[in-house]
Amino acid sequence: MGKKLVKLPATEVDMTAAKYTPQRVQAPHLTGFWLKLFVMLIEAPIIGSMILNLVKNKNRITKMLKNTVIPETPMFIPEFPPKESEPGVFCLEEDGKPEERVEFALKCLPDYNPACIWINDPTTPFRYWKIRDYTYAYKFKLTTPSQVAEHFILAIEESNNKNPLAPLLISYDPDEVRRQAAASTQRFKEGSELSILDGIFIAVKDDIDCYPYPSKGGATWFHELRQVKKDAVCVSRLRNCGAVMVGKTNMHELALGTTGNNANFGTTRNPHAPDRYTGGSSSGSAAIVACGLCSAALGTDGGGSVRIPSSLCGVVGLKTTYGRTDMKGLLYHSGTVAIVGPITATVEDAILVYAAILGSSPAERVSLKPALPCLPNLSSYENWCSTGSLRLGKYTEWFNDVFSTEISDKCEDILNQLSEKHECKTIEIVIPELHEMFIAHVVSIGSEALSQLNPDLEDGKLARLTYDSRISLALFQTYSASDYIAAQCLRRRLMHFYMEIFKKVDIIVTPTTPMTAPIISPTALTVGETNMRISGSLMRFVLAGNLLGFPAISVPVGYDKQGLPIGMQLIGRPWCEASILRLAAAIEETCAGPKKKPVQFYDILQGKLM
Repeated sequence: MGKKLVKLPATEVDMTAAKYTPQRVQAPHLTGFWLKLFVMLIEAPIIGSMILNLVKNKNRITKMLKNTVIPETPMFIPEFPPKESEPGVFCLEEDGKPEERVEFALKCLPDYNPACIWINDPTTPFRYWKIRDYTYAYKFKLTTPSQVAEHFILAIEESNNKNPLAPLLISYDPDEVRRQAAASTQRFKEGSELSILDGIFIAVKDDIDCYPYPSKGGATWFHELRQVKKDAVCVSRLRNCGAVMVGKTNMHELALGTTGNNANFGTTRNPHAPDRYTGGSSSGSAAIVACGLCSAALGTDGGGSVRIPSSLCGVVGLKTTYGRTDMKGLLYHSGTVAIVGPITATVEDAILVYAAILGSSPAERVSLKPALPCLPNLSSYENWCSTGSLRLGKYTEWFNDVFSTEISDKCEDILNQLSEKHECKTIEIVIPELHEMFIAHVVSIGSEALSQLNPDLEDGKLARLTYDSRISLALFQTYSASDYIAAQCLRRRLMHFYMEIFKKVDIIVTPTTPMTAPIISPTALTVGETNMRISGSLMRFVLAGNLLGFPAISVPVGYDKQGLPIGMQLIGRPWCEASILRLAAAIEETCAGPKKKPVQFYDILQGKLM
């Protein structure tokens, strides 16, 4: 007897009638001997297929992809309607020089007097140094980029001597850092600094090219196949602004996980709790900013990989609209779900770095027709007032689907403060088919990753990957061409639902993650672990930004009772980065409360190792 087909209704349905069903990934949590055995079984010719099909069936993947009629046509890349206007913004020219865009972004920021902050007062609450603090210190000869470089090098040496090994950087050359810092110091001495980013220390995720370092992607062999001859476009733009590129940050191998576990080089620890994960896959990028060693870092985000670690580490992570930044020079350069984005200590620093790296590739300008990039004008009280015009969408049942009510309560408190202080209106919304979103995303990102890695995996490199990466790739290899097409049909369907919601609201608000940083199992440090339940949970709120290409930002809003950071996510309309940056700035400035100094923190501006 044949299986019964399910036919999805047309998209012209009453979305308010949709019922929220909590979804939990059904898969084993394994480490040590059992992890090795599981990998051996799933890579076996017959039994492997049986096990993986069981996993897919338990998670309703087969039912959705093979036994469901999806009426929509496929959407192979995000397709956006014309951009709607944003209040209180300045528009930039993509073709302009990055240093000119950064200086323009500086004029959009509120007045700030770093001299008032440069005071050694032990009663002052903890705060991260802003990029403007570094520039002030350089200009007024309180320190130099070369002096900061020496503080940075000492801090990295101390970090690298910790046991067990938990490196922030995979590739790093102190002499290269000194060389760049010396050139910046000379520019400040001559009064010829390139931009406010001159002399600012920025790290780069290991799947982004940054010459002369190799791009290993967190693996032990990838650099053997692909020689780095020049910077990725985003890195080149930062260099043009005078930034000091300090090296390549640790990451979840080949960006195939969300915890940040890496058994190859050591797992980066969360600066707020060293026994816990940073989140991933941009683990080292988030941690190096959170512990004070860099003002900013570049990450990539194909499934929340900028926003998840930013949330768990208590920093800001910006995921731009698909196509807003040029992906040339990245390990995964031709997918349809990933972007490169900044991780910073503050929202204003995210604005400055975003201004430097933005700019679509020539091909995407043709296919996507991106709207002009805009920045929020935060330079006056009148412009701040336009925050009140933003309509915030909240799907309460989804919003409250968290591991601890501390998370949803803290985010709810932020919404209440936005209403009281800025007169923002929160509107109840319903988002249908969230489980379908998860399925469409995992098939899309898995198929795209596999298409780029397959030539090398077929050449015997698979056995040199970590066990959890091999599990992910074994699952991805079970997806057929028809599965991929079905996922793209779901993408068009889901895009329709979200664009209908964006007719009623400007920004969708959620917690960034439904949990704070998970504990690292000791056995996971040597052989890794597979925990798809945790990975799926960490991605619960982030996938629309990737599958549908929307801009989104994670902004810190507080801490749980254990002192672990909580992040709030703002999802915007296509090309409306300015709106989410404006709201994030308002949250940071007036709602989020004081910062907590991480357990592992280094003040490299004043030369204090803590």
